[in-house]
Formats: sequence, structure tokens, C-alpha cells
Amino acid sequence: MSETGPPGDAAEHRYRRDLHQLQIELVKFQRRLIARGYRILVLIEGRDAAGKDGVIKHIIEHLSPRETRVVALPAPTSEQRTAWYFQRFVAHLPAAAEFVLFNRSWYNRAGVERVMGFCSEAEVAIFLEDAPIFERMLVNSGIHLFKYYLDIDRREQAKRLAERRRDPLSQWKTSPIDRVALRHWADYTHARDEMLRRTNSPHAPWHIVRANDKHAARLNLIRHLLAHLHYRKKEHDLLRFDPAIVFAFDEARLNDGSMAG
Repeated sequence: MSETGPPGDAAEHRYRRDLHQLQIELVKFQRRLIARGYRILVLIEGRDAAGKDGVIKHIIEHLSPRETRVVALPAPTSEQRTAWYFQRFVAHLPAAAEFVLFNRSWYNRAGVERVMGFCSEAEVAIFLEDAPIFERMLVNSGIHLFKYYLDIDRREQAKRLAERRRDPLSQWKTSPIDRVALRHWADYTHARDEMLRRTNSPHAPWHIVRANDKHAARLNLIRHLLAHLHYRKKEHDLLRFDPAIVFAFDEARLNDGSMAG
């Protein structure tokens, strides 16, 4: 595509160029990660159709499959439901030199499980108390933990869910839970707000990604992540993320128009 083509082509060209440059930075970082034995854990959360799959796909696209893992756990089995809640996640935590991304994580308990009635309010209360403690243990063990919440508004979610139903290549993404997501919009908003307030901490802070624009969300999340990682020959100018798109969670953000209500 040429920069002299139609405006849409020019924007797509810039997006592909910027993404390519950031993916080179990701590869450079992974070389450092492997050499130093770092352990990186990235949690990607958000409503249905917020763009979690797309962000993860573009982060890992050119990384080493041996040292990169994506974790997207199914619903717990009857046996797992009787175990310590965090137990089934522990087996998937990164070892030395591993880069692990969770496509949804233990925060299912504070979101979809709570809204859809798959757990009790007592279990939610325990989770909200325990999650910051669990994450402190991870960080104290040497894991570098990043938590991102992809935020979209109701209209954008409705549009994406409709597109997903029509697209024959996206049928695997649809589920009964997706079909009632809009009906439970206010419930998910309440659950999101309490989750963010109760589990944001200095050792494991939340970062919000405004994700109505998929391309801007992907680029800025990757920039933010790389800006907070250590590796040689970092191209700092490439990693200037837009603070209006990616920002640290603060309770005031719930009421100042920064997040979908």
C-alpha cells in the first residue's frame, strides 16, 4: 500500500508499519528474556468482544513458540470446583525464560462467574480479598506481572457481537454467554468497577486500555508493555504510548468519562 493512496489505505499502511516495528521490539525483548531467564505474565481481561484475542495474536505472532504460551482455560471441571480456586491457574504460571499471556484469568470469578451466577457472592468476596495476596506472592517470587483491562462501550460491543455471529470464520468465538452479554451490561459494569477497585495494588496495578479502536488499542498496549520491560537496544521513540488510550487505573476514572459506563 502507498501513503499516496486513499486515506483508509494510508491509515492501514501506518498501522501495519507500526505493528511490524513493535513486533521487532518484542522479538528483541524475548531474546533478552531468554538470556536472563525472566518470567513474564500478562493478563488480558475485558468484556466479550473487547479484542482480547486480537491483541494476544499480534503480540505472539513472531515470538518463539517454545518460550511463549497463551493460556485460555475452559470452565472448571467438577473436581476443580472443589479445589482451591487459584490452584488450576498455578500450573500455567511462567517458568524461567517464559512469556505467558492469560486470555482471561482468575478474574473470571469477579466477572463472568459472578454475573452469570456460576459462583456465590461469598466466593466472590473471598476472591476479592485473596487476589491481591496471591498476586503479591507471584511478584515476590520474581514474576513480572502486567494486568490490562480492555474497555469498550455498549454500542461497540453490540456491533462486534453482531459481526461475530455473521462471520463464518468467527463462529468458534460465539457462546451462550456472548448472547446475553448486552442484557447484562449494567451487571458487568458493576462487577468490573468493584473488581478494579478491590484488586488494584502497588505491586500489581491495573492498566485500562480504551479499545473501541482495535488498531489503536493493540499498538498502545504493546507500546506500554515494552516501555515497562528491560532489554538492550530499545527504540524508545517507538514506545511512546497514548495516555488517553492506556492509563493506570484510578477510582476517579470510573466517573470522569474515561471508561464505558
